[in-house]
Amino acid sequence: MNLLIVIDVQKINYNEEVKDYVEKINDLVNSKKFDDVIFTRFINSTDNPVYTKAKWEDCIEEKDYALAIDSHNYKVFDKGTYNSLTPEVKEYIDKNNFDKIYLCGVDSDCCVLSTALNMFDNNYNVYVLKDYTFSMLNEENNKLALEIIERCIGSDYVI
Repeated sequence: MNLLIVIDVQKINYNEEVKDYVEKINDLVNSKKFDDVIFTRFINSTDNPVYTKAKWEDCIEEKDYALAIDSHNYKVFDKGTYNSLTPEVKEYIDKNNFDKIYLCGVDSDCCVLSTALNMFDNNYNVYVLKDYTFSMLNEENNKLALEIIERCIGSDYVI
């Protein structure tokens, strides 16, 4: 069984520069190519290290952390960290015996990177869908992040 995880495609991350990526991800979700799909969304708080140490003070209000695409009643897992492999997501994966996990979403140079490495460390067969993953900074950062992920988890797993 295979699972698509849509990482942090939220309203705060939506603008004209990423519109095409978001539309492609929406088409991918609707494609029925996966046995299941889940969404993660980052919700910040004033006691979160992302807020206190990284000084990123966004994504606290619901208007920011709401999804930018329709979840189609798939499960949505909230997280307060870069890594989408939360205990709840891990439990869901293990309970449903997914043997292949595909990642897409934002930010390739932050949350997708963190999630891919954590899933690799937990011995999951994780694949990063490079055409459905983007960086909010720019395309160059996206390319570099995908190269780092490829180097760390193997070139066969960035597709």
